[in-house]
Parts: sequence; structure tokens; C-alpha cells
Amino acid sequence: MATPGRPTTRPVSLPGHSAPAAGFEAPFEMLATCHDRVERMLALQKKLQQHLLDKGCDEPARQAARDVMRYFDLAAPLHHQDEELHVFPPLLAGPDASLRELVQCLMQDHRQMETAWVDARCTLQAIADSPESGWTPLTPEQSAWLAQFAALYRQHLDDENHIAYPAAQALLQPAAVEAMSQDMMQRRGVAPKT
Repeated sequence: MATPGRPTTRPVSLPGHSAPAAGFEAPFEMLATCHDRVERMLALQKKLQQHLLDKGCDEPARQAARDVMRYFDLAAPLHHQDEELHVFPPLLAGPDASLRELVQCLMQDHRQMETAWVDARCTLQAIADSPESGWTPLTPEQSAWLAQFAALYRQHLDDENHIAYPAAQALLQPAAVEAMSQDMMQRRGVAPKT
């Protein structure tokens, strides 16, 4: 079912799909690879919830919670910045009203993700910090926070992969793509290849 204000698009890649590693010299491929990582982290979060039901809170569960937190604390904010600095501006400045509307939705998604992450992260932190003995299962509210956070990404990733990224890539000149690459490296503290 299409989301209001968003065109219907084809589904994202199957879970478990392993994307080739992309480097900063190919920034759009790197952004797509980041989406594969997002999907893997959300799948890990879902497996974690089932693991907690089946086995309780053991060390693998605590480590999975730490892994998900690490990704969404560090990599996801940089990824959103990449999009807001380099992918969205040419689309907002372009003549296509439907693309401008889509970008506004995508930017709103980012804000909603940031807000939803606060509660999801609290839940994951409680798992990561929990001793094996005395583990209290997730409350319905905590489970809902994790589910809501994951749900925010579903249409978002599809719209970026199949509409926003190709449209922006078609608009950007090679010098702009190179500047995007350099900025992505600089903000991550990666030295450019010589």
C-alpha cells in the first residue's frame, strides 16, 4: 500500500542480501550499502527480540543490543547527514514537484527516526546493561518502541533507493559527486586516497 504523498515503488532487496563493499569514491553506492547495513541491524534487532523470548537475556543478547546501538548511534546519523547535505538539496532545487514533496517526507522521516530512536535505544540499553539473573522481559511498550523504530525505515529506504538516489545522481555533475565523496570522508575522519 502506498503512503500518502509518496509514489508506489518496488520492494527493497531481500533480507540477508550481502552487498559488495563500497568506498567513498562511489558515494551513491556507499549510501546504498549503508541501507543494507540498516536492514541487517533491524533484522538483528528483530532476532534479538525473539532470542529474549526463547532464551532470556544472555551475553549474545546483550552483545546484539550493543551492536544495534553502536550502528544507530554512530553510522546512521552520519548517513542522514550525507543525504541531507548532498542528495536532497538538488532534488529540492529541481523542477519536479513530486520529488520535492518526496524529499520533504524523507526529511520528516529522519526527524521521526531521531525521536523514535530515543525510546528504542533506552530499551536496547536496558538489555545491554541487564544481568542474566533478574532479567525482566520487555514490556509491551518497549516492544512497541522497537517495532515503531523499525517500521519507520521500511518505506523510507525504498523511496531513497529507487527514487531519490537515482534522481539525485542524474542531476549531480561529476565535480559535485567528488565534493560529496570528500565531505563524506572528512566528516568521518577518513584520509583521502592518494
